[in-house]
Amino acid sequence: MCSRKTRVVMSLLCLTAIGVFSRSSWILSVYRDSFPPRNSSLCACDKCLMEYDPWFSELMGASPEPFLSLRNNITEETFNWWKRIQYERRSFSFYNATVEKVFQMFPHSLNLIESNPDRCRTCAVVGNSGNLNGSRYGPLIDFHDVVIRINRGRIKGYEKDVGTRTTHRVMYPNSATNLDNTTYLLLFPFKINDLQWLLKSFAPREKKAADSGFIANKDLVVILSPAFMKYVHYVWLKRKGSYPSTGFMTLILSMHMCDEISVFGFGADRYGNWNHYYEILKNMRKNWKTGNHNGNHEYKIISKLYQQQKITFFKGW
Repeated sequence: MCSRKTRVVMSLLCLTAIGVFSRSSWILSVYRDSFPPRNSSLCACDKCLMEYDPWFSELMGASPEPFLSLRNNITEETFNWWKRIQYERRSFSFYNATVEKVFQMFPHSLNLIESNPDRCRTCAVVGNSGNLNGSRYGPLIDFHDVVIRINRGRIKGYEKDVGTRTTHRVMYPNSATNLDNTTYLLLFPFKINDLQWLLKSFAPREKKAADSGFIANKDLVVILSPAFMKYVHYVWLKRKGSYPSTGFMTLILSMHMCDEISVFGFGADRYGNWNHYYEILKNMRKNWKTGNHNGNHEYKIISKLYQQQKITFFKGW
């Protein structure tokens, strides 16, 4: 039989072991809890967009609801920022009256579905850069669940480079184009006239393409909130440029819609021109500028998103 002293020593050793094990388990638990869940708990993609990253998560956490509605209208402060984009001179009350008319005609909105471990939603955001020429990205673009095209980005004659499918088309009055009955019209309004244009275009007497200039499904009209525009300008771009480009806002919007994002047709072409793939520049003019947008800064952020493995960036040719 063990002596009393031996039993005491053994008991102390057991208690010490239990204490060490308990502390180790607690440390392991804290260590494990300080990291995000595995991708399988977020989405079914190989790598989920919303996987925790300090820089990216802080930017996304500041986002307002992307789409405008009567329930999600903007403040007068945001209106005062927005009206400077196109030098809007009319009042906040006039804006509100117009918004009420808009949502009497377009009561529907795009429902943003949260990520799910059983689903991987893929987006192709297709810009209009000349670097798409000769890229042969068409089949790859069409492979995505959601294909978002911007403004007048053409398809006919460019199918090998830009694909054939369109699920969402971003545009505003000056860039309106024909849509089929299954494509979402994502209106990016830069002034009150853009909202009034929408009302006029879908008025009963102007439904025909000859009157309105395009055909769209009234139930698939969605309007980007000016608050989201301001958020992109302030939070993502740190107020560089007069306001964000349509393409950059489209990219940030896509992050609210999909789990995995591929970006095509952004940036300058091989000659440094900020041109469109469906246009021919006279005299191959170098360093074509980007207007009110800070294209170089936007491109740097897109490159950082690629480096952080938040997007896949196809740079073209």
